[in-house]
Amino acid sequence: MEEKKMCIGLFTGSVDKLTAAGVVISGAAALDMKVDIYVLLQGARAFRKGIGENADNLPMAENTSMKEEFMQALKNLNVKTWVEFFREARELADVKIHICGLAGKIWGGEKLEDFLDLADDICGIGAYIASAQEADVNLFI
Repeated sequence: MEEKKMCIGLFTGSVDKLTAAGVVISGAAALDMKVDIYVLLQGARAFRKGIGENADNLPMAENTSMKEEFMQALKNLNVKTWVEFFREARELADVKIHICGLAGKIWGGEKLEDFLDLADDICGIGAYIASAQEADVNLFI
């Protein structure tokens, strides 16, 4: 059976959507899908070292007054952090994380070392578009 491919344009930098993306990526990895994640704009901020590892540094996408409740529910349910979801998915399957060069520069990151060790490379938007064209599943989060 041919390997299925998922491409994600990860625009968000909010803890709730990053957590949702982590769940989706984990599910795809469990199904043995190849996953390419292209981290765009606000997403690149969340992947900066010193920012994304701590959910307190990240906003909620919607209804910001619910952040404390959301974080407490994750803790009570012993749900992994978004970073842990991403790490575990990378251990299960072929999951690659690409930082958009422009997005990185917007948030002060120009080298791979400026980002969490989850990032595999820095690339241009053309790489995302080419991957999206080839993917069986293409998501924009």
